[in-house]
Amino acid sequence: MNLRAIFGGALPLFVLGHFSHHILTAITVPLTPFIRSAFNLDYTQSGLVVSAFTLAYGFGQLPAGWLADRIDPRKLMIVGISGVALAGILVGLSQSYGWMIVFLVLMGILAGGYHPSAPPLISASVRPEHLGKAFGFHNIRGGASYFLAPLVAVAIANAWGWRNAYVALGIPTVAFGIAFYILLGRLNARQKATPVPQTVKEDDGAPHRSEKRRLVVFLILTTVISATISSTFSFIPLLMVDHFGVSKEMAAASLSVPFSAVFWASPLGGYLADRFGSVRMILAVSFIAGPAIFLLTVVPFGWALGALLLLFGVIIYTRMSASESFLIHQTPVGSRSTILGIYYFTGMEGGGILTPVVGYMIDHLGFTTTFAAAGGALLTVTLICSFWLWEKRK
Repeated sequence: MNLRAIFGGALPLFVLGHFSHHILTAITVPLTPFIRSAFNLDYTQSGLVVSAFTLAYGFGQLPAGWLADRIDPRKLMIVGISGVALAGILVGLSQSYGWMIVFLVLMGILAGGYHPSAPPLISASVRPEHLGKAFGFHNIRGGASYFLAPLVAVAIANAWGWRNAYVALGIPTVAFGIAFYILLGRLNARQKATPVPQTVKEDDGAPHRSEKRRLVVFLILTTVISATISSTFSFIPLLMVDHFGVSKEMAAASLSVPFSAVFWASPLGGYLADRFGSVRMILAVSFIAGPAIFLLTVVPFGWALGALLLLFGVIIYTRMSASESFLIHQTPVGSRSTILGIYYFTGMEGGGILTPVVGYMIDHLGFTTTFAAAGGALLTVTLICSFWLWEKRK
């Protein structure tokens, strides 16, 4: 693996930017047991806490993706870092359930600017044959936020309360977002003077009809797997507390287990996507994800559950790297941010809609039946989509 070819451009800065973007977005789910206790919420209301941000986050992708193809993407990225941090501080300062929801929605809208803007800029700084690996390394820092956030947020929540977790993490993130904007501008100016050579000619034309159909099916599958995993995963801390009987602190910290996989699963997933094809990797993790969701309520607490949570990390980060690589390869240059905006919109909106539905089902059917239904639905969709996607090309 030629690391110099991958890291020689702006990628290290994007890695740090991705980390800072997710610092505030990563702490709501692990803090749900604390938030539930503070406002005396049921499962449905707890699901709305997560979906308030997720739904707004998804909606924010569409205008952000459209704008990123037309204006300086740096402007959207500083909103996606510093703007998110400011909204997160307001979440921490809120004293009622209603205002917390309002500020979570604001945080989601502002967060929409980062992801549609970053992949096209990354693809312009590396050779096409290294694209999957570049996205794999880029996703490491995003996942590192989800790995560290449960640990840091719980420590702050125990010492000063859950509200101060948002405030304490938000203040330095605002400052970094400003620095990121300035540094990225300087680095882009240098790269324009010495552009990265491309060994594969970019395709600016519209995709053929068969490619459009394949792209739509791919978006359906990756949307379903993203929405199903995010909606069920939002209840992992409550599952740990209510189903396995662990403390709120241990339940929140348990989310660090799946996200620890990002340090090796994300670059490995990108490498495998470059080597064997993005579609093959997406289908592989999709077939595994359905049964894995069902097993969350079946395996005993301990090493077996820890291994299963780690497997989810592999699924999440392999899917992310392979999906971004596929979309960049299949999409014309001038509309990549728009397509990526649609991709993130559908996945996040699906998760935002499903989360309170899953909470309602848990309230009435319990964890085991609900997770079995979610896993079965995901497996069925994967089987259907696989007939359209199984081709010997990326």
